[in-house]
Amino acid sequence: MTAHSLILAVAVGLVVGVTGRVLLRRKRAVPGWLPVAAAMAAAVLAAVITRMANTERSGLTLFEVALQVLFAGSGVAIVAFTADRPAPRWDRRGHEVR
Repeated sequence: MTAHSLILAVAVGLVVGVTGRVLLRRKRAVPGWLPVAAAMAAAVLAAVITRMANTERSGLTLFEVALQVLFAGSGVAIVAFTADRPAPRWDRRGHEVR
């Protein structure tokens, strides 16, 4: 994996994460750093996967960038749907209170 690929993955994750955070601000009670971190991690994961699968090509490809955007968007969506769920409450005997 090249430095350019890693820098692009972080940049794509940052842009998608900040955009997702702006869109989530009104709807969900999610910490501000969480969508950005999830998008950056997912974009770096996409860069690693594309580099492992596509070893004969050097430089950035459109497929790699598209996969980074797709993974980053998926990371933000997963955070949006799971981050603000209330934690289950438990009684003294270890049973969930509904």
